[in-house]
Amino acid sequence: MKKLKVWARKLKRQLFVLYLAYKDERVPWFAKLFTACVVAYAFSPIDLIPDFIPILGYLDDVILVPLGIMFALKMIPKEVIAECEIKAEEMMKKGKPENWVVGSLIILVWCIISFWMIVKLSQFFT
Repeated sequence: MKKLKVWARKLKRQLFVLYLAYKDERVPWFAKLFTACVVAYAFSPIDLIPDFIPILGYLDDVILVPLGIMFALKMIPKEVIAECEIKAEEMMKKGKPENWVVGSLIILVWCIISFWMIVKLSQFFT
């Protein structure tokens, strides 16, 4: 159980590193795009495979997120990662970053998708 807690803390720290690296101008645009997707997916309350599905629901969190973090870290310059690791430690002591603008955009996107699906389903059944 202790190893699992250490692994989870390391994963959380790496997400903070990616969150900070995304904002750095030395990171290439394609790395920023991929990093933004990884961080958004990790912090999103909506998963690709819902958690209520036995076993498979948690596999995306255990496999997809760590793989995404690993690939994103490989795309970012080492000096940026080193600087962001120091900042991430400080940030973890203070708590999780709050970004209501991004959260609102995610909710808006999901509302649009839901509305579109309702319209399409109503057209299908009429």
